[in-house]
Amino acid sequence: MPSNKKSRFKKVMTSKDILVVAFGAMIGWGWVVSSGRWIQNAGTIGTVIGFIIGGIMIYFVGLTYAELTPAMPKVGGEHVFSYKAFGPTGSFICTWALILSYIGVVCFEAVSLPTIIQYILPSFAKGYMYSVAGSDVYATGVIVAGIVTIGITVLNILGIKAASVFQTILTVVIAAVGIILVVASAINGSLDNLEGQVIIGEGGGAVKNILSVAVVAPFFLFGFDVIPQVAEEVNIPLEKIARVLLISIICAVTFYGLVVFAVGYAMNTQEIAEAMEGAGLVTANAMEKVFNSAVMAKVLIIGGLCGVVTSWNSFLIGGSRAIFSMAESKMIPGIFAKLHPKYKTPTTALILIGVLSLIAPFFGRTMLIWISDAASFGCCLAYLMVAMSFVILRKKEPDMHRPYKVMHYKFVGITASVLAGFMVVMYLIPKSGATLTKEEFIIVGGWALIGLAFYIICKRRYKQLG
Repeated sequence: MPSNKKSRFKKVMTSKDILVVAFGAMIGWGWVVSSGRWIQNAGTIGTVIGFIIGGIMIYFVGLTYAELTPAMPKVGGEHVFSYKAFGPTGSFICTWALILSYIGVVCFEAVSLPTIIQYILPSFAKGYMYSVAGSDVYATGVIVAGIVTIGITVLNILGIKAASVFQTILTVVIAAVGIILVVASAINGSLDNLEGQVIIGEGGGAVKNILSVAVVAPFFLFGFDVIPQVAEEVNIPLEKIARVLLISIICAVTFYGLVVFAVGYAMNTQEIAEAMEGAGLVTANAMEKVFNSAVMAKVLIIGGLCGVVTSWNSFLIGGSRAIFSMAESKMIPGIFAKLHPKYKTPTTALILIGVLSLIAPFFGRTMLIWISDAASFGCCLAYLMVAMSFVILRKKEPDMHRPYKVMHYKFVGITASVLAGFMVVMYLIPKSGATLTKEEFIIVGGWALIGLAFYIICKRRYKQLG
Protein backbone atom coordinates (compact mmCIF):
# COMPACT_ATOMS: atom_id res chain seq x y z
CA MET A 1 0.00 0.00 0.00
CA PRO A 2 1.21 3.58 -0.64
CA SER A 3 3.31 4.74 2.27
CA ASN A 4 1.64 6.28 5.31
CA LYS A 5 4.93 7.26 6.93
CA LYS A 6 5.92 10.86 7.53
CA SER A 7 6.39 12.82 4.31
CA ARG A 8 9.92 13.27 3.02
CA PHE A 9 8.86 16.16 0.79
CA LYS A 10 9.10 19.85 1.61
CA LYS A 11 5.74 21.57 2.14
CA VAL A 12 6.50 24.80 0.30
CA MET A 13 3.72 25.30 -2.26
CA THR A 14 1.08 27.98 -1.74
CA SER A 15 -2.42 28.11 -3.22
CA LYS A 16 -1.07 30.46 -5.92
CA ASP A 17 1.65 27.94 -6.78
CA ILE A 18 -0.73 25.03 -7.32
CA LEU A 19 -3.18 27.24 -9.23
CA VAL A 20 -0.54 28.32 -11.76
CA VAL A 21 0.81 24.77 -12.04
CA ALA A 22 -2.67 23.47 -12.94
CA PHE A 23 -3.69 26.42 -15.13
CA GLY A 24 -0.33 26.40 -16.90
CA ALA A 25 -0.75 22.70 -17.63
CA MET A 26 -4.15 23.28 -19.26
CA ILE A 27 -3.15 26.33 -21.32
CA GLY A 28 -0.67 25.05 -23.84
CA TRP A 29 -0.40 25.85 -27.55
CA GLY A 30 -3.98 24.97 -28.53
CA TRP A 31 -5.43 28.44 -27.95
CA VAL A 32 -3.03 29.83 -30.55
CA VAL A 33 -3.23 27.15 -33.22
CA SER A 34 -6.75 25.68 -32.92
CA SER A 35 -9.15 28.61 -32.47
CA GLY A 36 -9.65 29.12 -36.22
CA ARG A 37 -10.56 25.48 -36.79
CA TRP A 38 -13.01 25.55 -33.89
CA ILE A 39 -14.71 28.69 -35.20
CA GLN A 40 -14.95 27.25 -38.71
CA ASN A 41 -16.54 24.09 -37.30
CA ALA A 42 -19.06 25.56 -34.86
CA GLY A 43 -18.92 29.35 -35.07
CA THR A 44 -17.66 31.77 -32.44
CA ILE A 45 -20.51 31.46 -29.96
CA GLY A 46 -20.93 27.80 -30.88
CA THR A 47 -17.30 27.16 -29.90
CA VAL A 48 -17.75 29.02 -26.61
CA ILE A 49 -20.84 26.92 -25.85
CA GLY A 50 -18.91 23.78 -26.83
CA PHE A 51 -16.10 24.66 -24.43
CA ILE A 52 -18.58 25.31 -21.64
CA ILE A 53 -20.10 21.86 -22.22
CA GLY A 54 -16.64 20.28 -22.32
CA GLY A 55 -15.72 22.25 -19.21
CA ILE A 56 -18.77 20.89 -17.39
CA MET A 57 -17.65 17.36 -18.32
CA ILE A 58 -14.20 18.00 -16.85
CA TYR A 59 -15.70 19.82 -13.84
CA PHE A 60 -17.60 16.70 -12.79
CA VAL A 61 -14.38 14.70 -12.91
CA GLY A 62 -12.71 17.58 -11.05
CA LEU A 63 -15.28 17.33 -8.26
CA THR A 64 -14.22 13.75 -7.56
CA TYR A 65 -10.60 14.91 -7.43
CA ALA A 66 -11.60 17.80 -5.17
CA GLU A 67 -12.93 15.40 -2.53
CA LEU A 68 -10.25 12.73 -2.80
CA THR A 69 -7.17 14.98 -2.88
CA PRO A 70 -7.54 16.64 0.56
CA ALA A 71 -8.84 13.34 1.99
CA MET A 72 -5.62 11.57 0.93
CA PRO A 73 -2.99 14.30 0.48
CA LYS A 74 -0.18 11.99 -0.52
CA VAL A 75 2.31 12.28 -3.36
CA GLY A 76 1.05 10.40 -6.38
CA GLY A 77 -2.60 11.41 -5.95
CA GLU A 78 -4.43 9.08 -8.29
CA HIS A 79 -2.10 6.23 -7.33
CA VAL A 80 -3.26 6.52 -3.73
CA PHE A 81 -6.96 6.94 -4.56
CA SER A 82 -7.09 3.94 -6.86
CA TYR A 83 -5.04 1.78 -4.47
CA LYS A 84 -7.49 2.37 -1.66
CA ALA A 85 -10.46 1.66 -3.95
CA PHE A 86 -9.20 -1.14 -6.22
CA GLY A 87 -6.06 -2.49 -4.56
CA PRO A 88 -2.62 -2.83 -6.19
CA THR A 89 -3.75 -4.09 -9.61
CA GLY A 90 -6.22 -1.28 -10.22
CA SER A 91 -3.73 1.24 -8.86
CA PHE A 92 -1.03 -0.06 -11.19
CA ILE A 93 -3.30 0.31 -14.24
CA CYS A 94 -4.46 3.80 -13.24
CA THR A 95 -1.00 5.17 -12.46
CA TRP A 96 0.71 3.49 -15.40
CA ALA A 97 -1.86 5.07 -17.75
CA LEU A 98 -1.29 8.44 -16.09
CA ILE A 99 2.48 8.18 -16.47
CA LEU A 100 2.01 7.56 -20.21
CA SER A 101 -0.11 10.71 -20.27
CA TYR A 102 2.45 12.87 -18.51
CA ILE A 103 5.50 11.60 -20.38
CA GLY A 104 3.65 11.88 -23.70
CA VAL A 105 2.79 15.53 -23.13
CA VAL A 106 6.33 16.40 -21.98
CA CYS A 107 7.85 14.76 -25.07
CA PHE A 108 5.31 16.44 -27.34
CA GLU A 109 6.11 19.87 -25.92
CA ALA A 110 9.83 19.23 -26.44
CA VAL A 111 9.14 18.63 -30.13
CA SER A 112 6.66 21.53 -30.44
CA LEU A 113 9.11 24.11 -29.10
CA PRO A 114 11.34 24.37 -32.23
CA THR A 115 8.25 24.52 -34.47
CA ILE A 116 6.91 27.50 -32.54
CA ILE A 117 10.27 29.27 -32.54
CA GLN A 118 10.23 28.92 -36.33
CA TYR A 119 7.00 30.94 -36.45
CA ILE A 120 8.83 33.78 -34.70
CA LEU A 121 12.12 33.29 -36.57
CA PRO A 122 11.33 31.82 -40.03
CA SER A 123 15.02 31.13 -40.75
CA PHE A 124 15.46 29.15 -37.51
CA ALA A 125 15.39 25.67 -39.07
CA LYS A 126 18.97 24.86 -40.06
CA GLY A 127 20.94 21.66 -40.49
CA TYR A 128 18.42 19.30 -42.08
CA MET A 129 19.09 15.81 -40.72
CA TYR A 130 16.33 13.46 -41.97
CA SER A 131 12.55 13.00 -42.11
CA VAL A 132 10.36 10.73 -39.97
CA ALA A 133 6.82 9.96 -41.23
CA GLY A 134 6.92 13.12 -43.36
CA SER A 135 8.23 15.33 -40.53
CA ASP A 136 11.61 17.01 -41.08
CA VAL A 137 14.15 16.98 -38.26
CA TYR A 138 16.65 19.87 -38.05
CA ALA A 139 19.80 20.16 -35.93
CA THR A 140 18.84 23.60 -34.60
CA GLY A 141 15.52 22.25 -33.32
CA VAL A 142 17.14 19.27 -31.61
CA ILE A 143 19.79 21.48 -29.97
CA VAL A 144 17.37 24.14 -28.68
CA ALA A 145 14.89 21.53 -27.41
CA GLY A 146 17.78 19.78 -25.67
CA ILE A 147 18.99 22.96 -23.96
CA VAL A 148 15.48 23.82 -22.71
CA THR A 149 14.93 20.21 -21.58
CA ILE A 150 18.09 20.28 -19.48
CA GLY A 151 17.15 23.68 -18.06
CA ILE A 152 13.62 22.67 -17.01
CA THR A 153 14.81 19.34 -15.60
CA VAL A 154 17.57 20.96 -13.54
CA LEU A 155 15.13 23.62 -12.32
CA ASN A 156 12.78 20.88 -11.08
CA ILE A 157 15.62 19.05 -9.37
CA LEU A 158 16.45 22.27 -7.52
CA GLY A 159 13.02 22.16 -5.90
CA ILE A 160 9.29 22.41 -6.48
CA LYS A 161 9.32 26.02 -5.28
CA ALA A 162 11.84 27.06 -7.95
CA ALA A 163 9.73 25.33 -10.60
CA SER A 164 6.59 27.06 -9.24
CA VAL A 165 8.17 30.52 -9.41
CA PHE A 166 9.21 29.84 -13.00
CA GLN A 167 5.67 28.64 -13.75
CA THR A 168 4.17 31.78 -12.21
CA ILE A 169 6.27 34.11 -14.36
CA LEU A 170 5.31 32.34 -17.58
CA THR A 171 1.64 32.06 -16.60
CA VAL A 172 1.51 35.81 -15.98
CA VAL A 173 2.88 36.34 -19.51
CA ILE A 174 0.21 34.03 -20.98
CA ALA A 175 -2.58 35.76 -19.06
CA ALA A 176 -1.27 39.23 -20.01
CA VAL A 177 -1.10 38.35 -23.72
CA GLY A 178 -4.59 36.86 -23.60
CA ILE A 179 -6.02 39.91 -21.81
CA ILE A 180 -4.34 42.26 -24.30
CA LEU A 181 -5.94 40.36 -27.19
CA VAL A 182 -9.40 40.36 -25.58
CA VAL A 183 -9.31 44.08 -24.70
CA ALA A 184 -7.91 45.13 -28.08
CA SER A 185 -10.51 43.01 -29.86
CA ALA A 186 -13.30 44.57 -27.79
CA ILE A 187 -12.06 48.04 -28.79
CA ASN A 188 -11.12 47.49 -32.44
CA GLY A 189 -13.27 44.51 -33.37
CA SER A 190 -16.84 44.61 -34.62
CA LEU A 191 -20.10 42.73 -34.23
CA ASP A 192 -20.26 42.68 -38.03
CA ASN A 193 -17.39 40.19 -38.01
CA LEU A 194 -19.62 37.65 -36.26
CA GLU A 195 -21.98 37.59 -39.23
CA GLY A 196 -22.13 34.07 -40.62
CA GLN A 197 -20.06 32.63 -37.79
CA VAL A 198 -22.10 33.06 -34.61
CA ILE A 199 -23.24 29.43 -34.64
CA ILE A 200 -22.52 27.47 -37.81
CA GLY A 201 -25.23 25.11 -39.00
CA GLU A 202 -28.99 25.06 -38.60
CA GLY A 203 -31.13 22.98 -36.28
CA GLY A 204 -29.57 19.56 -35.72
CA GLY A 205 -26.53 20.62 -37.75
CA ALA A 206 -25.74 23.40 -35.31
CA VAL A 207 -26.09 21.04 -32.36
CA LYS A 208 -23.80 18.51 -34.06
CA ASN A 209 -21.18 21.19 -34.73
CA ILE A 210 -21.26 22.46 -31.15
CA LEU A 211 -20.94 18.93 -29.84
CA SER A 212 -17.95 18.36 -32.14
CA VAL A 213 -16.16 21.09 -30.18
CA ALA A 214 -17.52 19.88 -26.84
CA VAL A 215 -16.08 16.43 -27.51
CA VAL A 216 -12.53 17.72 -28.08
CA ALA A 217 -12.64 20.47 -25.43
CA PRO A 218 -11.82 18.15 -22.49
CA PHE A 219 -8.60 17.14 -24.24
CA PHE A 220 -7.48 20.78 -24.02
CA LEU A 221 -8.37 20.90 -20.32
CA PHE A 222 -6.14 18.12 -19.04
CA GLY A 223 -3.74 19.26 -16.34
CA PHE A 224 -5.71 20.02 -13.18
CA ASP A 225 -4.84 16.44 -12.17
CA VAL A 226 -1.26 17.55 -11.52
CA ILE A 227 -2.48 19.06 -8.22
CA PRO A 228 -3.03 15.67 -6.49
CA GLN A 229 0.49 14.67 -7.53
CA VAL A 230 1.98 17.47 -5.42
CA ALA A 231 -0.55 17.35 -2.55
CA GLU A 232 2.19 16.28 -0.14
CA GLU A 233 4.18 19.42 -0.98
CA VAL A 234 1.36 21.90 -0.42
CA ASN A 235 1.35 24.15 2.62
CA ILE A 236 -2.27 25.32 2.75
CA PRO A 237 -5.44 24.07 4.52
CA LEU A 238 -6.55 20.81 2.93
CA GLU A 239 -10.05 22.00 2.03
CA LYS A 240 -8.48 24.90 0.12
CA ILE A 241 -6.74 22.45 -2.22
CA ALA A 242 -10.16 21.35 -3.47
CA ARG A 243 -11.29 24.90 -4.17
CA VAL A 244 -8.08 25.78 -6.02
CA LEU A 245 -8.40 22.65 -8.16
CA LEU A 246 -11.94 23.55 -9.21
CA ILE A 247 -11.02 27.21 -9.77
CA SER A 248 -8.20 26.15 -12.11
CA ILE A 249 -10.73 24.37 -14.35
CA ILE A 250 -13.02 27.43 -14.40
CA CYS A 251 -10.08 29.71 -15.22
CA ALA A 252 -8.98 27.53 -18.13
CA VAL A 253 -12.48 27.30 -19.65
CA THR A 254 -12.89 31.09 -19.26
CA PHE A 255 -9.52 31.72 -20.93
CA TYR A 256 -10.32 29.55 -23.94
CA GLY A 257 -13.81 31.07 -24.26
CA LEU A 258 -12.58 34.67 -24.14
CA VAL A 259 -9.80 34.03 -26.64
CA VAL A 260 -12.17 32.36 -29.11
CA PHE A 261 -14.69 35.20 -28.79
CA ALA A 262 -11.92 37.77 -29.25
CA VAL A 263 -10.79 36.07 -32.47
CA GLY A 264 -14.33 35.89 -33.87
CA TYR A 265 -15.02 39.51 -32.89
CA ALA A 266 -11.80 40.68 -34.56
CA MET A 267 -11.89 38.68 -37.82
CA ASN A 268 -14.67 37.91 -40.28
CA THR A 269 -15.28 34.60 -42.01
CA GLN A 270 -13.11 35.37 -45.03
CA GLU A 271 -10.18 36.60 -42.93
CA ILE A 272 -10.27 33.47 -40.79
CA ALA A 273 -10.39 31.27 -43.92
CA GLU A 274 -7.38 33.10 -45.40
CA ALA A 275 -5.47 32.77 -42.11
CA MET A 276 -6.24 29.03 -42.01
CA GLU A 277 -4.87 28.64 -45.53
CA GLY A 278 -1.65 30.32 -44.36
CA ALA A 279 0.19 29.32 -41.19
CA GLY A 280 -3.09 28.48 -39.44
CA LEU A 281 -2.28 30.70 -36.46
CA VAL A 282 -5.61 32.53 -36.53
CA THR A 283 -5.24 33.87 -32.99
CA ALA A 284 -1.94 35.51 -33.93
CA ASN A 285 -3.55 36.95 -37.05
CA ALA A 286 -6.33 38.40 -34.91
CA MET A 287 -3.73 40.06 -32.67
CA GLU A 288 -1.99 41.49 -35.74
CA LYS A 289 -5.25 42.88 -37.10
CA VAL A 290 -6.52 44.58 -33.92
CA PHE A 291 -3.15 46.30 -33.42
CA ASN A 292 -2.32 46.65 -37.13
CA SER A 293 1.11 45.34 -36.25
CA ALA A 294 2.98 42.18 -37.30
CA VAL A 295 5.10 42.56 -34.17
CA MET A 296 2.05 41.99 -31.96
CA ALA A 297 1.37 38.71 -33.77
CA LYS A 298 4.82 37.56 -32.68
CA VAL A 299 4.09 38.77 -29.14
CA LEU A 300 1.04 36.50 -29.07
CA ILE A 301 3.08 33.58 -30.40
CA ILE A 302 5.55 34.21 -27.57
CA GLY A 303 2.57 33.90 -25.20
CA GLY A 304 1.79 30.56 -26.85
CA LEU A 305 5.43 29.57 -26.46
CA CYS A 306 5.11 30.26 -22.73
CA GLY A 307 2.05 28.00 -22.74
CA VAL A 308 4.08 25.17 -24.20
CA VAL A 309 6.73 25.56 -21.49
CA THR A 310 4.18 25.78 -18.65
CA SER A 311 2.51 22.55 -19.83
CA TRP A 312 5.92 20.97 -20.14
CA ASN A 313 6.89 22.05 -16.62
CA SER A 314 3.58 20.99 -15.04
CA PHE A 315 3.53 17.53 -16.58
CA LEU A 316 7.19 17.00 -15.70
CA ILE A 317 6.23 17.75 -12.09
CA GLY A 318 3.22 15.42 -12.24
CA GLY A 319 4.98 12.61 -14.10
CA SER A 320 7.95 12.50 -11.74
CA ARG A 321 5.67 12.28 -8.69
CA ALA A 322 3.56 9.53 -10.28
CA ILE A 323 6.72 7.50 -11.02
CA PHE A 324 7.96 8.13 -7.46
CA SER A 325 4.67 6.89 -5.97
CA MET A 326 4.76 3.66 -7.97
CA ALA A 327 8.37 3.03 -6.98
CA GLU A 328 7.60 3.70 -3.32
CA SER A 329 4.85 1.07 -3.57
CA LYS A 330 7.40 -1.37 -5.05
CA MET A 331 5.52 -1.52 -8.36
CA ILE A 332 8.57 -0.37 -10.37
CA PRO A 333 12.29 -0.36 -9.47
CA GLY A 334 12.98 1.32 -6.13
CA ILE A 335 15.65 3.62 -7.58
CA PHE A 336 12.82 5.91 -8.75
CA ALA A 337 11.73 6.45 -5.13
CA LYS A 338 14.95 8.29 -4.27
CA LEU A 339 14.75 11.96 -3.31
CA HIS A 340 17.52 14.52 -3.62
CA PRO A 341 19.14 14.77 -0.14
CA LYS A 342 18.97 18.58 -0.13
CA TYR A 343 16.11 19.63 -2.38
CA LYS A 344 13.76 16.69 -1.62
CA THR A 345 12.77 16.18 -5.26
CA PRO A 346 12.39 12.79 -7.03
CA THR A 347 15.66 13.20 -8.91
CA THR A 348 15.84 9.82 -10.67
CA ALA A 349 12.27 10.11 -11.95
CA LEU A 350 12.93 13.66 -13.18
CA ILE A 351 16.12 12.56 -14.95
CA LEU A 352 14.27 9.66 -16.62
CA ILE A 353 11.62 11.98 -18.08
CA GLY A 354 14.32 14.50 -18.96
CA VAL A 355 16.26 11.87 -20.93
CA LEU A 356 13.11 10.84 -22.81
CA SER A 357 12.51 14.52 -23.59
CA LEU A 358 16.04 14.80 -24.98
CA ILE A 359 15.42 11.82 -27.25
CA ALA A 360 11.94 12.92 -28.42
CA PRO A 361 12.99 15.68 -30.92
CA PHE A 362 14.97 13.10 -32.93
CA PHE A 363 11.72 11.33 -33.85
CA GLY A 364 9.99 14.30 -35.48
CA ARG A 365 6.64 15.91 -34.92
CA THR A 366 4.41 13.29 -36.58
CA MET A 367 5.50 10.48 -34.29
CA LEU A 368 5.09 12.71 -31.26
CA ILE A 369 1.52 13.55 -32.30
CA TRP A 370 0.88 9.81 -32.09
CA ILE A 371 2.41 9.71 -28.60
CA SER A 372 0.41 12.77 -27.55
CA ASP A 373 -2.89 11.20 -28.63
CA ALA A 374 -1.97 7.96 -26.88
CA ALA A 375 -1.17 10.05 -23.81
CA SER A 376 -4.61 11.67 -23.89
CA PHE A 377 -6.20 8.21 -23.93
CA GLY A 378 -4.13 7.29 -20.86
CA CYS A 379 -5.31 10.41 -19.07
CA CYS A 380 -8.98 9.65 -19.80
CA LEU A 381 -8.55 6.10 -18.51
CA ALA A 382 -7.03 7.46 -15.28
CA TYR A 383 -9.94 9.92 -14.94
CA LEU A 384 -12.40 7.04 -15.28
CA MET A 385 -10.65 5.06 -12.55
CA VAL A 386 -10.50 8.06 -10.20
CA ALA A 387 -14.21 8.78 -10.72
CA MET A 388 -15.00 5.13 -9.96
CA SER A 389 -12.69 5.26 -6.92
CA PHE A 390 -14.69 8.23 -5.65
CA VAL A 391 -17.93 6.22 -5.72
CA ILE A 392 -16.37 3.05 -4.31
CA LEU A 393 -14.68 4.85 -1.40
CA ARG A 394 -17.91 6.59 -0.37
CA LYS A 395 -19.33 3.10 0.19
CA LYS A 396 -16.15 1.34 1.30
CA GLU A 397 -14.81 4.13 3.57
CA PRO A 398 -17.88 6.16 4.62
CA ASP A 399 -16.17 7.43 7.79
CA MET A 400 -12.97 8.59 6.09
CA HIS A 401 -12.12 12.17 7.03
CA ARG A 402 -13.01 14.33 4.04
CA PRO A 403 -12.03 18.01 4.52
CA TYR A 404 -14.01 18.78 1.35
CA LYS A 405 -17.14 16.72 0.85
CA VAL A 406 -19.07 16.76 -2.44
CA MET A 407 -22.84 16.98 -2.18
CA HIS A 408 -25.01 14.43 -4.02
CA TYR A 409 -22.04 12.11 -4.39
CA LYS A 410 -23.95 9.39 -6.28
CA PHE A 411 -25.04 11.80 -9.00
CA VAL A 412 -21.60 13.43 -9.22
CA GLY A 413 -19.70 10.13 -9.14
CA ILE A 414 -21.87 8.33 -11.67
CA THR A 415 -21.93 11.36 -13.99
CA ALA A 416 -18.14 11.74 -13.77
CA SER A 417 -17.67 8.02 -14.45
CA VAL A 418 -20.01 8.06 -17.44
CA LEU A 419 -18.40 11.18 -18.92
CA ALA A 420 -14.86 9.89 -18.38
CA GLY A 421 -15.91 6.53 -19.82
CA PHE A 422 -17.37 8.35 -22.81
CA MET A 423 -14.02 10.07 -23.41
CA VAL A 424 -12.26 6.69 -23.26
CA VAL A 425 -14.72 5.16 -25.73
CA MET A 426 -14.26 8.13 -28.10
CA TYR A 427 -10.68 6.99 -28.61
CA LEU A 428 -11.71 3.44 -29.37
CA ILE A 429 -14.71 3.64 -31.71
CA PRO A 430 -14.12 4.37 -35.42
CA LYS A 431 -14.90 7.83 -36.89
CA SER A 432 -15.58 9.43 -33.51
CA GLY A 433 -13.30 12.37 -34.26
CA ALA A 434 -10.80 11.25 -31.64
CA THR A 435 -10.20 7.61 -32.66
CA LEU A 436 -6.67 6.35 -32.12
CA THR A 437 -4.77 5.56 -35.31
CA LYS A 438 -3.04 2.23 -35.91
CA GLU A 439 0.26 3.73 -34.78
CA GLU A 440 -1.34 5.12 -31.61
CA PHE A 441 -2.88 1.74 -30.78
CA ILE A 442 0.60 0.23 -31.13
CA ILE A 443 2.01 2.80 -28.70
CA VAL A 444 -0.77 2.15 -26.16
CA GLY A 445 -0.35 -1.60 -26.58
CA GLY A 446 3.44 -1.37 -26.23
CA TRP A 447 3.12 0.73 -23.07
CA ALA A 448 0.64 -1.81 -21.68
CA LEU A 449 3.09 -4.65 -22.37
CA ILE A 450 5.92 -2.81 -20.59
CA GLY A 451 3.56 -2.28 -17.66
CA LEU A 452 2.57 -5.94 -17.71
CA ALA A 453 6.24 -6.94 -17.53
CA PHE A 454 6.76 -4.71 -14.49
CA TYR A 455 3.56 -6.07 -12.96
CA ILE A 456 4.63 -9.71 -13.33
CA ILE A 457 8.14 -9.00 -12.01
CA CYS A 458 6.85 -7.08 -8.99
CA LYS A 459 3.70 -9.15 -8.34
CA ARG A 460 5.18 -11.11 -5.45
CA ARG A 461 6.17 -7.86 -3.74
CA TYR A 462 2.55 -6.75 -3.41
CA LYS A 463 2.09 -9.23 -0.57
CA GLN A 464 4.62 -7.22 1.42
CA LEU A 465 2.61 -4.02 1.06
CA GLY A 466 0.18 -2.62 3.59
